Amino acid sequence: MRRYISLLLFIGLAWGQDCTADDGTDGVELWGECYSIENTDSLDLNNSGLTGEIPPEIGNLTNLTDLRLYGNQLTGAIPPEIGNLTNLTRLDLENNQLTGSIPSEIGNLTNLTDLYLSSNQFTGSIPPEIGNLTNLTSLQLSYNQLTGSIPPEISNLTNLNRLWLNDNQLTGEIPENICNLVENNCYINFSNNQLCPPYPSCIEDYVGEQDTSDCP
Repeated sequence: MRRYISLLLFIGLAWGQDCTADDGTDGVELWGECYSIENTDSLDLNNSGLTGEIPPEIGNLTNLTDLRLYGNQLTGAIPPEIGNLTNLTRLDLENNQLTGSIPSEIGNLTNLTDLYLSSNQFTGSIPPEIGNLTNLTSLQLSYNQLTGSIPPEISNLTNLNRLWLNDNQLTGEIPENICNLVENNCYINFSNNQLCPPYPSCIEDYVGEQDTSDCP
């Protein structure tokens, strides 16, 4: 019986549950701490030794503008509930062990200026909904296992000054409209993928090493 209760407590802490925050407001319990739903606008848990999956209940903290979970040991997929955090301007999940695909719901976060998902184990394609994030200045998806082609919708992100897609398994041709970003002085890194020539003239000298063995 004691072991069963302990298991329930562990599940509650790992996955989030309702609680009352220190300020007396309704909260969500994440990784053993209670965060106010109403008053939590920033959550900086970088290098905090967090393990397990990101609880879907994190999507209840709808006033968050800054979420930083960099440098932990988080596993599993990004919960689609992340799309509820429409006030976010910064989302940093770099240097974890996250898997699965990047959820299309991330396209709901139209206030984002910085999106950092590098150095994980994400698979699947880059969702075209990422083109909705027109306020982005930095998009970093490098050092994952992303496949498929670069969605042309990325050219919608005309405020970008950094686009890092290097060290994935991206295939196909680079969309010509990527030159819209280059013209705005965006730094682009596409190296160490499987992107096929011909490359747009605006970046043909900057595509870096590509594995073109499977190109037509």
